[in-house]
Amino acid sequence: MLLTIPNLYGKSFLAEKDFTKEEFVYLIDLAMKLKDEKKHGIPHRHLEGKNIALLFEKPSTRTRCAFTVACTDLGAHPEYLGKDDIQLGKKESIEDTAKVLGRMFDGIEFRGFEHNKVKMLAEHSGVPVWNGLTDLWHPTQTLADFLTVKENFGRLEGIKFVYVGDGRNNVANSLLVGGALVGMDVRICSPESLFPATEIVELAQEFAKQSGGRVTITSKVEEAVAGADAIYTDVWVSMGEEDKFAERIELLSPYQVKMEMIEMTGNDKVIFLHCLPAFHDLETSYGKNIHANHGLTEMEVTDEVFRSKHSKVFDQAENRMHTIKAVMAATLGNME
Repeated sequence: MLLTIPNLYGKSFLAEKDFTKEEFVYLIDLAMKLKDEKKHGIPHRHLEGKNIALLFEKPSTRTRCAFTVACTDLGAHPEYLGKDDIQLGKKESIEDTAKVLGRMFDGIEFRGFEHNKVKMLAEHSGVPVWNGLTDLWHPTQTLADFLTVKENFGRLEGIKFVYVGDGRNNVANSLLVGGALVGMDVRICSPESLFPATEIVELAQEFAKQSGGRVTITSKVEEAVAGADAIYTDVWVSMGEEDKFAERIELLSPYQVKMEMIEMTGNDKVIFLHCLPAFHDLETSYGKNIHANHGLTEMEVTDEVFRSKHSKVFDQAENRMHTIKAVMAATLGNME
């Protein structure tokens, strides 16, 4: 695969809005190339000898594993620093921490809460910083999602991409702006009280004008999913919001992804996506607790849909690693 290589060396990866359409699509295409090389056992050690700091205020199975394996495949050494290993504004300012880490590491990943923290790390560290998730954006997830779409449909432009659920969270923000950036017909379907923030919608609309994409925000499920190529959902209650279960269940139950919604699309090839973990059965202590307190056996997606032929959630989870690898290689490696 021959790729036109934009100059991303030294650039941080904090949010979709910081990239052009061409740059963002390049990262997806590079991920496809690196995925193919891994499948065929072709070495791609673009970060040989580099040291990478992985800062985790919030835990994550997929993000930690994806960055760790990606670093190793690229020839770099990952160093995990959990919430008890880093100070970040507690005993040491973010600026001071960034300057220290930047002198020891070649790149920094951050997964946490306030988006301002990852911005400050990028501003003061002097090395590329990659956003593994903040309260505002989740750009590495978007890359994995769009790689999964491209693998299934061969394109991104014109894809009817529907996000159903809490329209104000970081995943919805990233999908809305990212989808508009690459020219998708992207739709957010949620209760009006959970519509995306006005400034996020306006940003997405500006990108859609440039890319030929389309942005729709609606509370009407049937309108949103008509002709959909992809239906995406996320948990109804994010980490740190556990006191909102009763409120969110009441609001979002009509937006549960069930087989009737899949059939409503009129598209037998529609795919279902979820960033995981998903609460689709009672095989977790979390699910059992929800059942005990609220009587639900499934939440944002039914087990029938989750296990159906439409579901690409595990391809999507694997693609976290390939797209993260592409981001690190493009911004820190020698890609000539």
